[in-house]
Amino acid sequence: MKYLAALLVGMFCGAAALAVVLYYNPFVVSNNLSPLSVTDSEVVHLSYSAAASDSFIYTNDGESQISPHPAKVLQLWEPTVRQTSARVTQLFDGRGSAAGFGVKFSSASERTSLLDGEILVDSVWHIYLPERGSLFIEQTENYWNYARDIVVPAYRSSGNNWRGIWLGNITHGPGALGTAWVAGGNGQFAGIDMEAVEALSAKAYSVADGPVGVSGEITVELQRRERAQSLSSEVQPVPQGQ
Repeated sequence: MKYLAALLVGMFCGAAALAVVLYYNPFVVSNNLSPLSVTDSEVVHLSYSAAASDSFIYTNDGESQISPHPAKVLQLWEPTVRQTSARVTQLFDGRGSAAGFGVKFSSASERTSLLDGEILVDSVWHIYLPERGSLFIEQTENYWNYARDIVVPAYRSSGNNWRGIWLGNITHGPGALGTAWVAGGNGQFAGIDMEAVEALSAKAYSVADGPVGVSGEITVELQRRERAQSLSSEVQPVPQGQ
């Protein structure tokens, strides 16, 4: 019996030590500076509330921490989409005025690696801005810093909540600089290749309700495909022998 008790104590201590190492992993670098913050290109700034109750529609498998909204919305309980959430939400411009709406689908990624400080989610946005056009965003998001700095402290709090000021990028790729891929749909964005970065700004988080004081910020850099092609055409190969 004493050997079993020793084994259980050892396993508990090992699990606790592993959790501490993962939480305070010194090799994980916070990503707070947007790769698009120093761009000279034209950018589009959009924001939205990350609270499910502020969305037109928010749904998931119905068993996750965040409850679907409204309550009678269809749930994604089928096996193929069980790890997926979807939201339809209003988007605002940089002045806080209504700019359009967006539809976002997010699915847990199989490439998540806690040892590397990666809690990955694959997501796509379909954004429609009535006065400008539509665009599509494909990205991989990393919620490691968000979970470490907000979610875990909320669970450790006696009040089961977190309050403070936190801002961080969640876009993790697939762009080489950690940016999202964006394709123009129609209107002003037709025929344009773009990059984007999504960030979260948090003030309050509840264990019971999830992000209650969290807003999302999407920054899209406009880069014309024609300009990229013209630049590549200017670089001509040098004939051999010259």
